[in-house]
Amino acid sequence: MTSRSGTGYVSKGTGGKEIGQSLRLFRKFSSSIAGKTLKEFLIGGLVDLQGRISLFLFGCKPDAETYNALINAHGRAGQWRWAMNIMDDMLRAAIPPSRSTYNNLINACGSSGHWREALKICKKMTENGVGPDLVTHNIVLSAYKNGAQYSKALSYFELMKGTNIHPDTITLNIVIDCLAKLGQYGKAVDLFNSMREKRAECRPDIVTFTSIIHAYSLCGQIENCKAVFDMMLAEGLKPNIVSYNSLIGAYALHGMHKEALSVFNELKSSGIRPDVVSYTSLLNAYGRSHQPEKAREIFDMMRQNSWKPNLVSYNALIDAYGSEGLLAEAVEVLREMERDGVQPNIVTICTLLAACGRCGQLTKIDSVLSAAELRGIELNTVAYNSAIGSYLSVGEYEKALTLYRSMRRKKVKPDSATFSILISGSCKMAKYDESLNFLGEMMDLKIPLSNEVCSSVICAYSKKGQLGEAESLFTTMKMDGCSPDVITYTAMIHAYNAAENWKKACALFEEMEMDGIQPDSIACSSLMKAFNRGCQPSKVLLLAELMRERKIPFIEATFFEIISACSMLRDWRTAMDLIEVMEVSFSEVSVGLINHLLHFLGKSGKIETMMKLFYKILASGADVNIGTYSVLLKNLLAAGKWRKYIEVLEWMEEAGIQPSLGMYRSITSFAWKGGGTEYASLIHERMGSLKTKAMDKIPPDTLYKGQTCMKHPVQ
Repeated sequence: MTSRSGTGYVSKGTGGKEIGQSLRLFRKFSSSIAGKTLKEFLIGGLVDLQGRISLFLFGCKPDAETYNALINAHGRAGQWRWAMNIMDDMLRAAIPPSRSTYNNLINACGSSGHWREALKICKKMTENGVGPDLVTHNIVLSAYKNGAQYSKALSYFELMKGTNIHPDTITLNIVIDCLAKLGQYGKAVDLFNSMREKRAECRPDIVTFTSIIHAYSLCGQIENCKAVFDMMLAEGLKPNIVSYNSLIGAYALHGMHKEALSVFNELKSSGIRPDVVSYTSLLNAYGRSHQPEKAREIFDMMRQNSWKPNLVSYNALIDAYGSEGLLAEAVEVLREMERDGVQPNIVTICTLLAACGRCGQLTKIDSVLSAAELRGIELNTVAYNSAIGSYLSVGEYEKALTLYRSMRRKKVKPDSATFSILISGSCKMAKYDESLNFLGEMMDLKIPLSNEVCSSVICAYSKKGQLGEAESLFTTMKMDGCSPDVITYTAMIHAYNAAENWKKACALFEEMEMDGIQPDSIACSSLMKAFNRGCQPSKVLLLAELMRERKIPFIEATFFEIISACSMLRDWRTAMDLIEVMEVSFSEVSVGLINHLLHFLGKSGKIETMMKLFYKILASGADVNIGTYSVLLKNLLAAGKWRKYIEVLEWMEEAGIQPSLGMYRSITSFAWKGGGTEYASLIHERMGSLKTKAMDKIPPDTLYKGQTCMKHPVQ
């Protein structure tokens, strides 16, 4: 990446023009330049001399500071090997390196991610009798961080605390960042708080606050992100572009587009120009809030403001479309990015594969895999997992299995997520033996158990009726240090439910709470189902009350089980109160739950209430089907409401739902059995007005068959 210019190498990268100007000026005034002045010309860090140019050409002898400037320049340009060569030239010139020389060279290696080389130089520095100072320690810590060696950085920090050199704000900022990268958010926040308490020693700066905002974002505490940002303002610190972007990114991660847009506008109001990261984060916020068209608007706005979208921007837009099942639009963005000279990477491929799975388009999965191969993009573990999951989501078990075998053949290591996808997918397709075989393979590879894997395997054991094996696995995972989460506990409660053992399900639920795991809606609904199956409906209502106290939201399964419990207890008041709560969400509930509610009311003899509820359901725009009408008709006939029965049949035809032959036969049979010839004639007359195809199939004499008469009046 260099070109010859006179006797030296001038970088074509950043600052090449400035260096050329510096060299011309340098030649012009070479007669009066001393070694120290030469350093001032080279301090910009952009001349690539490779250690072999003769500085005597300019009539001056380089000193230690000159070499230091050159090493620093190469380091900032990412040319760590050239920096090493200059160090060698310095030694050959018998100029002893100073602490600054070593620090510059360590930084040159560390900032390029070559932390091992940085450590070798640090060791040589100590061997040559030049002790490290605070700057050295900070550079080494930074080298570990840049090389993703976060644990090593923390260990080095502990060793550093044993010396007489006290950390400064830069030191602690690096440590906070490493703690966040390792997921040790609590420790990062504790260190931040200690810095604020001891302001005289290490006062938090803009980098500190920004790092904590990012840490809170990663652990999902969005409210604290904003609180830290406001705290930064209150302490008189002016946020920079990175601070604003961190807060926008935090909101984006959780799809909070309104809040992200507010911060974006605040950024512009402060006089800072949004950059590519700002626009991409806002785009991502709209994508995660299921607004792909708004995401596209932000993408176009970025271009209009003279910013060129990068790979991350394109991937975010592809994900925005793909997550909504808009595969055609996502593929078009892929073509667009390639036209713009941005090459897709493995993240692009994974995003498209996930979109294919959501859309259920098998051919597209094959096409995306072929596209990756044509572009020379080698699938990694994440990509294989995405493709295998997509195949399983469309029911292509054999293709998923073939791809998994290809993964193993190409020496791509499967991880816990791979087996979780395979085991879960096999269970959903009722391939329980296969799912257990995958567990065995996972154990052979010594891949640690995860909650996701254990949950799926417990489900497989439950389906096979092997409760003992499910219990054994649950115990094993706890002994291996894999603490069950709410999903794993719920899977085990399901297993006890299937085995009709409500007592063990209840005991496990209590154990979950004792372990400090907050039950969610699904866990509570699962336990309710176990109670109902075990004829313990009163416990269902107690659990419902507990959910209210803890503000655990009711889901459809919760409503279903509570209504079932009320039916067993004949507790109509509680049921009616629950139905009133549900009224606001009728348009969102499933047909199954609607039918269950109507059946409950009809069975309780509350026909008028049942019909009123049906009217409200229709008014809400909720979907109803022939099953819904069947529930109404059966209960109307059981109550002798034959006129309303015929009216409901008319509604069905008006709604375009063809009544079944059985529905007509039920009313004609009722006509004779329920009211004798007189009522049979009236019913037949009303039925005749429907003039449906189904009625034509009913023999006319069917109306007059039967012998018994109804002993109570027909309404």
